[in-house]
Amino acid sequence: MLISQKKLPEIKILTQDAKTDIRGLSVVNDMVVWASGSNGTIGKSTDGGKSWKWFVVKGFEKRDFRDIEAFDAATAVVIAVDAPAYILKTTDGGESWKIVYENKTNGMFLDAMEFWNEISGIVIGDPIGGKVFVARTFDGGNTWKDIPDNYRPVADSGEAFFAASGTNVRALDRDESVLVSGGTRSRMYVRDKKIDLPILQGRETTGANSIAVLDNNKLKGGSTMIIVGGDFSNPRADSLNCFFTDNHGKTWKAPKTPPHGYRSCVEYLSKKQLVTCGPTGVDYSLDGGNTWKLISKEGFHVCRIAKNGAAVYLAGANGKIAKLVY
Repeated sequence: MLISQKKLPEIKILTQDAKTDIRGLSVVNDMVVWASGSNGTIGKSTDGGKSWKWFVVKGFEKRDFRDIEAFDAATAVVIAVDAPAYILKTTDGGESWKIVYENKTNGMFLDAMEFWNEISGIVIGDPIGGKVFVARTFDGGNTWKDIPDNYRPVADSGEAFFAASGTNVRALDRDESVLVSGGTRSRMYVRDKKIDLPILQGRETTGANSIAVLDNNKLKGGSTMIIVGGDFSNPRADSLNCFFTDNHGKTWKAPKTPPHGYRSCVEYLSKKQLVTCGPTGVDYSLDGGNTWKLISKEGFHVCRIAKNGAAVYLAGANGKIAKLVY
């Protein structure tokens, strides 16, 4: 990560008024950005957000693409969330999409997707039969296989996963992932281990919506993480909406000054700098998440930093896409 500035950024709106509610965002590098949303809509920029090309995937005009993972300007994978659930892939820059996974099981609802690299990825979904749905790919998203039922984590009654920003599942290390749930109970899952979270919970609209893991290439243990959420039915409430840990979730700390309301996504930009967003605005931290300052009242669903670079983009309702400017 290349963020080194010690001042607060501003929000620059790049595009808006598209007929789509964007929750999927994948920033390949400072120039190449993909977005996915409702009404079967995919957006792409190859010039750092100056111009955008929009696609409506044929046959999916009424579907909601809640998450997208892009590898370059030509290749991306996207999930269409509810039953029947689909995963699609393009290799020609979005001009055509191939169905690479289909699941017609009653109750299917895919929530989020994460890739460790260009080969290995995971998708999670709401519990089916009381167990968290998980599927994996080991060929860049060309094929997907459901994890056998007996290996799926058991969820509590009323526990689910929010398809808020595609960030409630994250890569934890080279081959492990971490996911966070919400609803009447909110927990963190690392393989068979489950950790109760101190975040607001107890109702269908409460719990953790997003987790971020600090780039741990230079750290041991991969243990520094932060979660955000709250109650999306009460978006301005800032009680128990953010916690961070530096010991793999054994203990959690609340910020001295929390984000200003329910937040659907959080992202580490460096060890000390973070950004989080929700429908009531965007908050920024310069001290590792201990204090948050509201930098914009513009609402967004998702914020992501470039995989290879330093650019930070945000996206939300009505096709709104923005960028952090320092």
